[in-house]
Amino acid sequence: MTLRRLLCILAGLGSVPTTSPVAARPEPTSPVVQAAAAAGLRPAVLRLALRAHARAQAAGLTTSPVLTVIDYSLPSRMRRLWVLDVRRGRVLARELVAHGRNSGDDVPQRFSNRSGSLQSSLGLFLTGRMYRGKHGLSLRLRGLEPQLNGRAEKRAIVVHGADYVSERTIAALGRLGRSQGCPALDRAVARRVIELIRGGTALFAYHPSAARESRLAAR
Repeated sequence: MTLRRLLCILAGLGSVPTTSPVAARPEPTSPVVQAAAAAGLRPAVLRLALRAHARAQAAGLTTSPVLTVIDYSLPSRMRRLWVLDVRRGRVLARELVAHGRNSGDDVPQRFSNRSGSLQSSLGLFLTGRMYRGKHGLSLRLRGLEPQLNGRAEKRAIVVHGADYVSERTIAALGRLGRSQGCPALDRAVARRVIELIRGGTALFAYHPSAARESRLAAR
């Protein structure tokens, strides 16, 4: 499959057959929907994430059942990152995650794919390899939606631990500290989460957009 074809699928210009078991919409009572809802992930957000994950699987970009969902419509003081095992219907982690400093204070409102914006990016990402950088153990991300997050690697948008992501910071500021656009985690859990999601799993970052949700619902 050519890169052009992969990008078309991810941009919604291609199509995934509705009879494909990969692309099938999960039943409302499926184990993953039930487990995620019990852990606080809203079903509407999960449905969008599962559709994006299914498209990536259909395009051959990932074979992993692990799916990370970040709901940036929630305040940073809430645990708004979930790691799911879609196949087994399990929630593997639910954690705090920071957003970019120019995206907003407690609840982000602005998102960008532009270098130097210091804003978070939305859409579907694929995790890459782990490495040790200035933030310690970190995980590279590749954006799969050119207009939304295609510059993630160039911008060095990665998963990493940070001192400003903690319950102590929330107690002091009423919110988490903010990153330069990276989905930063509490250092106490960063290694565990990074090891869970490394090596080619899907990560879906959400914030409400009527146009985007309409496109996804039509697929």
